[in-house]
Amino acid sequence: MIRGTTSAWCRGSPAEPSDQPVGARLPALRNAYPVSTVGIRSDLAGFTSAQARLALEGLPRCDYEVVVKPLRYRWAPHLAARCEFEDRRIVLQIPIPFRTFKEPVIFAARRKRGEGMRFAWASETVFFRSRRDILRFLYCHEWMHWYLHEVLGKGSSAETACDRFALRNFRKRYVTTDDADDALRRRAAKARESV
Repeated sequence: MIRGTTSAWCRGSPAEPSDQPVGARLPALRNAYPVSTVGIRSDLAGFTSAQARLALEGLPRCDYEVVVKPLRYRWAPHLAARCEFEDRRIVLQIPIPFRTFKEPVIFAARRKRGEGMRFAWASETVFFRSRRDILRFLYCHEWMHWYLHEVLGKGSSAETACDRFALRNFRKRYVTTDDADDALRRRAAKARESV
């Protein structure tokens, strides 16, 4: 695959609604991470693998399997996903039964002066209206963990950076690694300003 293009979300999967594969419908993007095609599987009743691929269209790819599973909650729907590095899998969970909900997303933290580890948190409340919104947000967040760990070789536990990347990009039509680098650069710039 040529650097600067995106790959299709397919691997032995049903055809997309269009005659062209997903990758052919996407424009060539600068700095789209070149990887092989990825398998997406949906274990969610009433939500097919083709629908999951369509929901994630335009987002950067990774070489992990992506699995969509149900999230059975007790009191209220919430966000849940994980990146399993040993199994090379990203698991995205959709609340069942689905209903719209709001979730606070912490995208920055600043250490407070004084003794101990105390922080001032910056957050934004996000309204999730559809399964597509949830899938895209969770995938962006978990993809950033993958990017930090597999591509940059850094620790993958930068939660605020992952949330910042997801918050900025999950509703954008096309997302590239430049967007991920911007989320990390902002963190470095803020650190320099506070010194």
